[in-house]
Amino acid sequence: MPIFEYKAYAKGGATRTGVIDADSPREARQRLRRDDLLVSELKPVRGRGLRAGSDANKQEGASKPSKPGVLARYMASRRAAQNGASGRDVELVGAITRQLGTLLGAGIPLSEALKAIIEQAESRRIETLFRELRERITQGSSLGESLGEHPELFSDLYVNMVKAGEATGQVDVVLRRLADFLQAQRAMQRKVISALTYPLLMVSLGLLVVSVLMAFVVPKITSMLQDTGQKMPGPTQLLMDISDVFKNYWWLGLLGLAALFSGIGRYYRTPGGKRRLDRLVLKLPFFGELLRKRSVSRFTRTLSTLLTSGVAAVPALEITANVVGNQVIADATEEIRSKILEGTDIATPLKATGAFPATVGYMVAVGEQSGELEVMLDRIADAYDEEVDVVSERVLSILEPIMIIVLAIVVGFIVISIILPILQVGSIQ
Repeated sequence: MPIFEYKAYAKGGATRTGVIDADSPREARQRLRRDDLLVSELKPVRGRGLRAGSDANKQEGASKPSKPGVLARYMASRRAAQNGASGRDVELVGAITRQLGTLLGAGIPLSEALKAIIEQAESRRIETLFRELRERITQGSSLGESLGEHPELFSDLYVNMVKAGEATGQVDVVLRRLADFLQAQRAMQRKVISALTYPLLMVSLGLLVVSVLMAFVVPKITSMLQDTGQKMPGPTQLLMDISDVFKNYWWLGLLGLAALFSGIGRYYRTPGGKRRLDRLVLKLPFFGELLRKRSVSRFTRTLSTLLTSGVAAVPALEITANVVGNQVIADATEEIRSKILEGTDIATPLKATGAFPATVGYMVAVGEQSGELEVMLDRIADAYDEEVDVVSERVLSILEPIMIIVLAIVVGFIVISIILPILQVGSIQ
């Protein structure tokens, strides 16, 4: 069923805009007229990048949309990375996932549940997306296949979990479990970001203050001191030299920083560069431990959620490798997957990779032996979530006094270098 975007006038002259699905423009106008809306503009929605491959399917005249090819999925993933959904859209999808699971669990048909989601959509983008999903499903597509056409909002993890739920007849359970997973991941992301933001903010403000002092304040004071004609003390002369560099070559410093960050970004986008930099990050003091625990938590939580939802171990590990957020852990996950294909268990290659703490390997082995691997993975994730909180607090408690001491030393050097010649003048008099 086509989707139309309209602009209309309501009673009293108020302007209304929105989207509506109808078989034809005429039917759309009639439905809007029944709602006491006078249509002034009506145009079909072309998908706005949300309908990957649907137009091609219509041209081929297929009764059921075909699965996108490898190239199509790659291009869609590239578009998703470049034009990815906003954080607000991601949060909305998480809330909608829970609502949809609740509606399906109450026995409401999928088409009607999607209609209820559409009626309470908080953004035009989400409304249009779910209208397209409803259209695809009424044409015979499954929910998992329809979601797979929109990688900018629904990841491979999301799509495969829904497909597993459809295969087992537990879509509502899977959706609620998926909503819990998304909520937990967002909470974990906020914790890590908050732990990293404060030190970076302190360092940035400190550099800004010192740069302003060296480029504008110190030159004025030192020029007054030079007018006295006396020989400057060593610390004062060093301060003047540094100030001259800041004042005359600040633009060169900015260009250097821009070139440095650009070069690191380009290098990180290469497979080898990403692997080396991620390995280096894990070895950093304070932050390395925090990021490793976060990656282990994401690995175990994702794998547990996929296995519990009915996804087989091999594809579950393949999906998990794409979401752990660190190339070292991803490579270890791929190695585990390849060993499983050879017939081994999960715990043995996991221990052999050396990328995971020894405790994780032993707990996974116990979970496999007891037949409760999913439960054990959840326990590991819970434990590492708590450790992320502890490490975050420890990082802040250690870095805060260190940064204060460093800034105090820098500012103290500036103050002493300015006071020394003043005291020298006073002693001569």
